[in-house]
Amino acid sequence: MVSVEIHTLGCKLNQLESESIAESFRREGFPVHAGDAAADEAAEAQGLPALALINTCTVTSKSEQKARRLIRKALKDHPQGCVIVTGCYAQVEAEAIAALETASPRRLFVVSGDNKSLLLDLPRQLRVTCNEVSHDASPDPLSPAELSRLLETCLKGNTAAAPEPSQPAASAAPGAAPEPPRSAAVPGTIPEPPRLAGVPWAVPDLPLPPAFRFNVKEFSFHSRPFLKIQDGCNHACSYCRVSIARGPSVSLDPETVLSRLRELEASGHGEAVLTGVNLNQYEANTGSQSTSLGDLLEYLLANTRTIAIRLSSLEPDCLTEPFLRVLAHDRIRPHFHLSVQSGSPLVLERMRRPYGPEAVESAIRRLRSLRDDPFLACDIITGFPGETPAEFEKTRELCQKADFAWIHAFPYSPRPGTPAYAFKDHIPEREAVSRVEALIALARQGRAAYISRQAGKTVDAIVEESPVTMESQGCTSFVSALSENYLHLKLPLEADQPPLSPGSVLRCRILEPAPPDTHFDAVALPKMPENSLSEP
Repeated sequence: MVSVEIHTLGCKLNQLESESIAESFRREGFPVHAGDAAADEAAEAQGLPALALINTCTVTSKSEQKARRLIRKALKDHPQGCVIVTGCYAQVEAEAIAALETASPRRLFVVSGDNKSLLLDLPRQLRVTCNEVSHDASPDPLSPAELSRLLETCLKGNTAAAPEPSQPAASAAPGAAPEPPRSAAVPGTIPEPPRLAGVPWAVPDLPLPPAFRFNVKEFSFHSRPFLKIQDGCNHACSYCRVSIARGPSVSLDPETVLSRLRELEASGHGEAVLTGVNLNQYEANTGSQSTSLGDLLEYLLANTRTIAIRLSSLEPDCLTEPFLRVLAHDRIRPHFHLSVQSGSPLVLERMRRPYGPEAVESAIRRLRSLRDDPFLACDIITGFPGETPAEFEKTRELCQKADFAWIHAFPYSPRPGTPAYAFKDHIPEREAVSRVEALIALARQGRAAYISRQAGKTVDAIVEESPVTMESQGCTSFVSALSENYLHLKLPLEADQPPLSPGSVLRCRILEPAPPDTHFDAVALPKMPENSLSEP
């Protein structure tokens, strides 16, 4: 037996995949944690060797630097253990990662991103092989050499260097176990969904692509479940390495998406976050039929009862009228994150983004017309090669006019293998960071104004943590919750209130903005009666 710790860098897709791997280890009886020092000490007290798994990101050079620091720290902190590195960084720089540790016996294993699904099979293989070692030898803890040999055996050589960046990701993971047979629907009181016109159904008994074997029943590190419906990207943005790492866009068939969403609803979850690299590229095809993201959402809403859906990110140029009509549904969370990147038409052209600033402004107007003051956020890259002060000013003006509730701004990072890597006219890092700071100041103003406008409104919220007792906070106990419009709420609780567990859904009234020295956005009051609550 080994103790497993999992570190995740990057997007919600990575977080979902790490959760699925963690669940696979827990199912086989392995203790799993997310780098918890107390858990490490408990494992050491039991003499358990550590297996650290690091799921990496390649969006920026800083994310890769953070991955390297985590790898070195894990190797140093666990001299009797091993480290597995996977994810997008492992896909494009496998040899460089492997070179971080050359000791014998081997302690560092690099599993490329397109072979990541093999890690779902590793726990069972490792448990069986551990049992064989225990029977054949002694019950003493595994030595580093034994653990290394077990990993070599279980991974069956699938730790070779990743493909060259110009090669597409492999379409299948050698040795991956097929998905277990899938039932048409989750047992329960909801009848079988009708086969809606224009919605293709999965071919029975065919295994899912490896990218969609990541499906979580019980989440270890998140109170809100993620549901992966898409992977990869067909865009070729000049700055982006993700399409190199994850390959072309692939989509999960609508029948399986519905089945998984119904499982989450039957478990009591009030919300699911649909995730993918580029959700707007969702397209499921069966024969002559094709299902878009809007078609899928309409299908899911028609065949579930209460579960709400949150979308992880949207492209500004993909908000068609049919899609917007679906987004107006009251079970689509009024929280929309747009991949804007710049407000300058020339910068967007150099980025190879398929839209201009007018499309961004139109998307913002249309989203605001759908719902009552939705939470609108965006991504912005500053300091893209050749970005002049005047071009940045266009971005700042667009953001100010849009009045975003938040701006995720970050400086451009040259990524090897991308067209922009060879661009000239690089912007000094100090200037790029200064532009980020200007946008963050704007974002803080926008967020404060948005929070102030929410006072007095009644919203749905998902409890994120168990109740905390803290007299210094001015109440006997409170819970933290995330509102439907993406505000982090502090909810004071009375002694006679029914218990609230992470994942519970409740109605609450927003009272006022939270003090600035807390990690909350606003203070809210749960609305009773008790039947407004649902427990997972």
